[in-house]
Amino acid sequence: MRQVKTLGLLGTGVIGGGWAARALHFGIDVIAADVKPEMESWIRGAVANAEPALARLTSAPLPPKGKLSFTTDLNAMAAKADFIQENIPEQIELKQRVLAQVSRHAPADVVIASSTSGIMPSDLQRDMVAPERLIVGHPFNPVYLLPLVELVGGKQTSDAAIEAARRFYTYIGMHALKVRKEIPGHLTDRLQEALWREILHMVNDGIATTGELDESIIYGPGLRWAAMGTNQIYHLAGGEAGMRHMLAQFGPCLKWPWTKLEAPELTDSLIDKMVEGTSATADGRSIRELERLRDDYLVAIQQVLRQFDIGAGGTLKALETRLFNDAAARGASRKDDPAAPLRLLESEVRAEWIDYNGHMTDSRYLQVFGDASDALWRRAGIDEAYRAAGRALYTVETHINYAAEVRQADSIYVTTQVIGLDVKRLNVFHRLHRGDGVLAATAEQMFVNVDTKAKKSAPMPPLVYGKLEAIAKAHAGLPRPAGAGRAIGMGR
Repeated sequence: MRQVKTLGLLGTGVIGGGWAARALHFGIDVIAADVKPEMESWIRGAVANAEPALARLTSAPLPPKGKLSFTTDLNAMAAKADFIQENIPEQIELKQRVLAQVSRHAPADVVIASSTSGIMPSDLQRDMVAPERLIVGHPFNPVYLLPLVELVGGKQTSDAAIEAARRFYTYIGMHALKVRKEIPGHLTDRLQEALWREILHMVNDGIATTGELDESIIYGPGLRWAAMGTNQIYHLAGGEAGMRHMLAQFGPCLKWPWTKLEAPELTDSLIDKMVEGTSATADGRSIRELERLRDDYLVAIQQVLRQFDIGAGGTLKALETRLFNDAAARGASRKDDPAAPLRLLESEVRAEWIDYNGHMTDSRYLQVFGDASDALWRRAGIDEAYRAAGRALYTVETHINYAAEVRQADSIYVTTQVIGLDVKRLNVFHRLHRGDGVLAATAEQMFVNVDTKAKKSAPMPPLVYGKLEAIAKAHAGLPRPAGAGRAIGMGR
């Protein structure tokens, strides 16, 4: 299966818009195909609405954003895409017909994934050309923030297709969960459906309102579920004996008539109760307002979980590691003069980096210079393994000078010159340029290598020091940067 540089969307809508936003953000071009031409403006609006939350998800260096194009020619999209994500309505005959059509135009090594929430892949493969590349890749709304995607293979699906899909979804920051056997509704929707049926019964029977039932999740199990699933939570409920004791203690309850396995009839009265309840909870806020609120807390939750490397936070942390490594690799792959300052970082000024004057805000300069230092570390072998071994470079001093304005959407790059090195210390000088070559800012930084277990400075390992020493020697002939060693002060 091929490397994915262009994602083809077969159908747009809410899910298609989410796929587009996520892929574009992480550098994948997107061809959105829909038979309705008016969906072009819709999907562009959906991508724009998702961008503020996506931009806050991580501060790791990102590749250049992908480019979005739109067509009403499904076959033309299929011929150009490296991976196709189908998002058309949940009508099996419609999906079968369109997937069969598109499969005749997509090269055989292009994976075709369906976003279906319940249809089994074997049914979708029925009339396809090269059906072995069809999988279910079922995401969750909002696709651009929720990392889960269920991977389900059909009877004819190849292992290569599953693995190629896993690699692609992981690349764009998702947690790819392989479902062992195809089953209607896959895994998560079956669990959600069981909860949903109980909600409908309790509202229908007048036991609780939609708001009260939402509170029963928000303030209780919902908080636990963000990092631990039901099974692990129940394992904790058993105390030191874990799940075995929990089942012994609470197992008999499973025979009690608590649940209703079949959903109630959706009468007009029940529909009215559901609509009135959810409208009351919305409290006059529009769907777009509620989406922004949801996106804000989803970003915040994932950033908190990242500190503990658990759940969606673990997925985010893995994505950031990949982004930092890729940024360092891009810098290392440049064929620059080794005796010149290293061009380690290229980026674009994001909307959330702008202050009230319309310029890049102070803290973001430090972030950009820090990312350039990180790229230098990785070139020298200072990475996750280095830190896990109890070593790290700590910043002991930073001086930033501002030379020119930098505004939203400006392209920027950083060059780095090593101006001092011994076995414990490293002194670097960064220059931040706009894409037009204008010098925008400089930063001088001093770092000390630390034994994090002993909590004191320590010599760098020979391999790391040797790599930094080679760079320092290559830079030894460069003029000392103007401003290096400068202290803040008012002239007299």
